[in-house]
Amino acid sequence: MVAGRVNAPPNAPFVPPGTGWPGDPAGPDTPVAHAPDEVVELAATAPGLAGLCARQSVCRACSRLVEWREQVAVERRRAFADQEYWGRPIAGWGAADPGVLIVGLAPAAHGGNRTGRVFTGDRSGDWLFAALHRAGLAALPTSEHAGDGQRLFGARLVAVVRCAPPDNKPTPAERAACLPWLAREVAEVAATVRVVVVLGGYAWQGIWPALKQAGYELPRPRPPFGHGVEVLLAPPPGTAPEPVLLLGCYHPSQQNTFTGRVTADMLEAVFVRAREYAR
Repeated sequence: MVAGRVNAPPNAPFVPPGTGWPGDPAGPDTPVAHAPDEVVELAATAPGLAGLCARQSVCRACSRLVEWREQVAVERRRAFADQEYWGRPIAGWGAADPGVLIVGLAPAAHGGNRTGRVFTGDRSGDWLFAALHRAGLAALPTSEHAGDGQRLFGARLVAVVRCAPPDNKPTPAERAACLPWLAREVAEVAATVRVVVVLGGYAWQGIWPALKQAGYELPRPRPPFGHGVEVLLAPPPGTAPEPVLLLGCYHPSQQNTFTGRVTADMLEAVFVRAREYAR
């Protein structure tokens, strides 16, 4: 099985941490958040970026999301019936010192929730990684499963909400519960980030409080989301003095790509702009 492991327990609700899944950041002793207040504590006290990602990947703070992601992992889509599903939250992935930070909404039920890596194994990921590859930010034009050899060059992928939500719609409370994970990750990479690319209006809403908590100086009123919208932000104290570029980009969802609202050229142009500004 390319997306899972051979001889794994059939239809398990999730992959236990530290049992050999490619890229699993957690181990059997990684602390687990079972409520939003525990997310706040564990995010704040995580030992660096790697420790933070480990704790993200085992979170159980939102009961509705935990139930849904694990139900999907057990029932599975027919096309992936022979594959073990990850069934856990998706940690940030990519360069530890990125110049470009890419922010999405949440993992897909049969994409990241199956493969264990954000924007991997679904149609949105096909479009995104093809554009990243053409822009020189990804090693491969596809991202099929964890351990497929894909790498990001000077870029990092994160999600506002780390668990696959029903109907791709997390609630405001779930977004708020996940915010400490995102805010701490934004702060951890702020020293090198020069561009933040935000995929879609929901992620645009979700990134602003994380940027504020990480120490960015934000404009008022908040600029509205749009494809190609550019906003210059004053970075947190102690980081580079140059402004950080916030870039809006339509999400490469099937609805947007099928209707032509976003095209391959449009996606590539955003990431070429991000790469050039970051350098």
